[in-house]
Amino acid sequence: MQTLTVDLGERAYPIHIGPGLLNQAALVLPHLKQKRAVIVTNTTVGPLYLNRLSHTLSGAGVQVESVVLPDGEAYKNWETLNTIFDALLTRRAERKTTLIALGGGVIGDLTGFAAACYQRGMPFIQVPTTLLAQVDSSVGGKTGINHPLGKNMIGAFYQPQLVLADIDTLATLPDRELSAGLAEVIKYGLIRDLPFLEWLEANMDKLMARDTEALTYAIYRSCRNKAEVVAADELESGQRALLNLGHTFGHAIETGMGYGVWLHGEGVSAGTMLAADLSRRLGLISQADVERIAVLFRRAGLPVVAPDLGHDAYMDFMGVDKKVEAGRIRFVLLRKLGEAYVSGDYDPEALRATLTETVGAS
Repeated sequence: MQTLTVDLGERAYPIHIGPGLLNQAALVLPHLKQKRAVIVTNTTVGPLYLNRLSHTLSGAGVQVESVVLPDGEAYKNWETLNTIFDALLTRRAERKTTLIALGGGVIGDLTGFAAACYQRGMPFIQVPTTLLAQVDSSVGGKTGINHPLGKNMIGAFYQPQLVLADIDTLATLPDRELSAGLAEVIKYGLIRDLPFLEWLEANMDKLMARDTEALTYAIYRSCRNKAEVVAADELESGQRALLNLGHTFGHAIETGMGYGVWLHGEGVSAGTMLAADLSRRLGLISQADVERIAVLFRRAGLPVVAPDLGHDAYMDFMGVDKKVEAGRIRFVLLRKLGEAYVSGDYDPEALRATLTETVGAS
């Protein structure tokens, strides 16, 4: 097992990464405020891992209850959130009861937001079971739900007590979901860690083959990058926005196509290619750099051509992005491979060309 710390002073918390962690109650017990927990999971993950985690905790004297939600991005909404509240109220959960998110990014975001709201704040723990959640969404305290007009537009910054990333859960992850997670892994190399990008180019075949050592290293390195950024800018007032490379375009794709049609990582991959193309048109990176990025995404089994939603639709969807400032859409752009920045200073015609000349059929 490897352990990192997200350094947020009194609210600092550990990230444990390794195999067999669902069986280790000792990792969880120090972070419970009372020996009672409610596990939130979904209809896909629950049958695989709910009994294991419940048995581990109950064997250590913890009263365990569960809430099983429908699976999918389409359910990341108010109605599903209210299902969690209904369960907590019906079972008379207290402020010191711990919510445990067992699942991917949707479960983590829903559970964290519920924890932030219920009785104005209850503790929660992230137990991510997808690669994307282990390397990104479980770390940093971003929680929330989608709105028909925009992804993740309603939520709160609310940090977990603990992140428990059991890599054994990746054995049951569908290939498409594994690829989706690799989009976020590649992102870290592109925005701030060129040596990691080069490592990914050398080891992508091992990651696709689910080599345990390679996956563990990729998760650890990704979490280390994110933990450093979050510790420096918890509320995304500055450099944390760099973590959104490809996300402004990607969220527009997810919203425009309908939540769940494209996985988040697929939207990020195609969105990153649009960001790379715009960076090239602005004279920041070369066409060779763009191709190098595309090759890596393709090797990860990810799309590199965004759907043609139409220029105006993209602009409408991106207009409700969280990075919009003074009415202007701001993008994460690549100054070079391994270095990104956020800017609203770009040629609108270059953006129009990116959105009309590099997209494919929707």
